[in-house]
Amino acid sequence: MSLSPRLEFRQTQSLVMTPQLMQAIKLLQLSNLDLVAYVEAELERNPLLERQAEPEGERPAEGERTNDGDGDAHPGAGFEAAEAADAADMDGGHEERADWMQERLESSRAIEDRLDTNLENVFPDDSGREPAVPQPSGEAPAFSEWSGSGSGGRDDDGYNLEAFVSAETTLGDHLEGQLALAVSDPVERLIGHHLIDLIDEAGYLTADLAGIAERLGAPLASVERVLALVQAFDPPGIGARSLSECLAIQLRERNRYDPCMAALLAHLELLARREFATLKRVCGVDDEDLAEMVGEIRRLNPKPGLAFGSGVIQPIVPDVFVRGSIDNWLVELNADTLPRVLVNQSYYSRVQKTTRNEREKAFLSDCMQTATWLTRSLDQRARTILKVATEIVRQQDAFLTLGVQHLRPLNLRMVADAIGMHESTVSRVTSNKYMATPRGIFEMKYFFSSSISSSDGGEAHSAESVRFRIKQMIDAESPDDVLSDDTLVHRLREAGIDIARRTVAKYREAMRIPSSVQRRREKQAALSAG
Repeated sequence: MSLSPRLEFRQTQSLVMTPQLMQAIKLLQLSNLDLVAYVEAELERNPLLERQAEPEGERPAEGERTNDGDGDAHPGAGFEAAEAADAADMDGGHEERADWMQERLESSRAIEDRLDTNLENVFPDDSGREPAVPQPSGEAPAFSEWSGSGSGGRDDDGYNLEAFVSAETTLGDHLEGQLALAVSDPVERLIGHHLIDLIDEAGYLTADLAGIAERLGAPLASVERVLALVQAFDPPGIGARSLSECLAIQLRERNRYDPCMAALLAHLELLARREFATLKRVCGVDDEDLAEMVGEIRRLNPKPGLAFGSGVIQPIVPDVFVRGSIDNWLVELNADTLPRVLVNQSYYSRVQKTTRNEREKAFLSDCMQTATWLTRSLDQRARTILKVATEIVRQQDAFLTLGVQHLRPLNLRMVADAIGMHESTVSRVTSNKYMATPRGIFEMKYFFSSSISSSDGGEAHSAESVRFRIKQMIDAESPDDVLSDDTLVHRLREAGIDIARRTVAKYREAMRIPSSVQRRREKQAALSAG
């Protein structure tokens, strides 16, 4: 068998992700905030895209004026009246103006005769500002902190008072300002700056003081003294090295730190496990005093630094509104979350005639293709969200009517099969999207939950509804009848829900509900305090 080159024709099929398809998939999974940012970037980059103008009925017409008088209002009425008044007073105005100028000239001469000098020497015409001092070329003018330049009365465009008013104060800035007032020694101030830099966002100092002293070349006693000074700053509890120290600082600020509180803070692990009997023996107090001390601890802030430097919390804006009543639910998109962009065809036609080379033609063609695909992708995204939301409402109508207990098991495949789409498309649509219903605002992912089979062979139950049942039963329990996990399993099976004990424990821990032993101790302590 000899090897020789030859030509062959072979026909194959492959799925290729075009840039346009990738863009449509990307837009589908973006939230409304990310979508607005993406469209804004495209509007800046693509000259053929423009925002859709508001309807004429929603904004006043160009040149419209408001007439507060009794006459008819029409555009330009104020200007015409002013011009008519000026024309009527034109003839007599010249004579009055001439008399006024003559009187002013005579009064000026009288002042000059009385002062024996010219008015220019008494009142120099400097427009209220100091004469500009010429600066050497390439050197910026030097302003002192007492000069008018850079103050609140500056008229140039580079100064923005709102930037200072709305500037966010970080934890470091807040502590640095207090350090500048509390410490005058340069060495201690340097140590304080270093300690403030090492405080994390929660307000804790996690570094070792011995290592800090060795790094700065300062005595350990000086570092400890400056740290004690920093711990006295606002907010209370800042600069602590442990949770117990943070709580102790706040208790000293409230004058509530006594030996019993010190013993309680030294055994916080017992408080976390709700071993109140052991705590009473360790602290030497009775039930009422222990309940009061625990209540005092709960009113403290375990992370004082989080009050500063937090980012702006964006409110949840629903993508879909669900209105109506039983058997008549209306699903509609939130128009405020849909960017309105158009392709400027007239501008494209005008610019296309002036292209001079192939590079400009290719750029213009690429912009046109991108703009067209963006508008199509936005329209397809809106239609897909509406289709998926409508199917979710149809599947979960019992939840909208009766509540969380009637939430049905639902997965992506059920919705995808109902609307004729792929599961991945449904998953992208429901990511970072919110639905406003008569029962509140929910993420679309909330309506998808696993199923738990029924013990009597009936309809399966949603995992979310089972968690809701467990929380309801625990909230309704009394201090003398605290429900264990086995009791919860027994009651759920009586209600027709076939569930295992480990599943109940998993759901309880996910809702951050303590065990029955810890709940019994806590309820008995609260009952004794009451």
